[in-house]
Amino acid sequence: MSFLLRALTWWNSQTINTQFWTWRNGIKVGEDAEGNVFYQNKDGSRRWVIYSGESQASRVSPEWHGWLHHTWDEPPTKAPLARKPWEKPHQENMTGTQGAYYPEGSLYRADQPARRDYDAWQPE
Repeated sequence: MSFLLRALTWWNSQTINTQFWTWRNGIKVGEDAEGNVFYQNKDGSRRWVIYSGESQASRVSPEWHGWLHHTWDEPPTKAPLARKPWEKPHQENMTGTQGAYYPEGSLYRADQPARRDYDAWQPE
């Protein structure tokens, strides 16, 4: 069953074809804190990532995202980006999960404040 899942699904890491392509043409460039592994072909014209676990694009950090999209030539392993003191660490997209951000006043917040800014109209 595991072989069949790897042959037909792409969201559980890599398929067999991707694994063969990577073995044949890929040069490992680096790995990020999430465990995702980054590759490029021999001439550097093609770059890709093998996710550790579910394939979720928001799990790729900004440094590696820039490298994947040819924004800069050197990978973060060779030329790390300078961090500002106010920058927060990278976090994957939490939309649709328990960790999602809901602003104050949102109906989805667990701590709903009592509304005092509205008085219902009543006929006289």
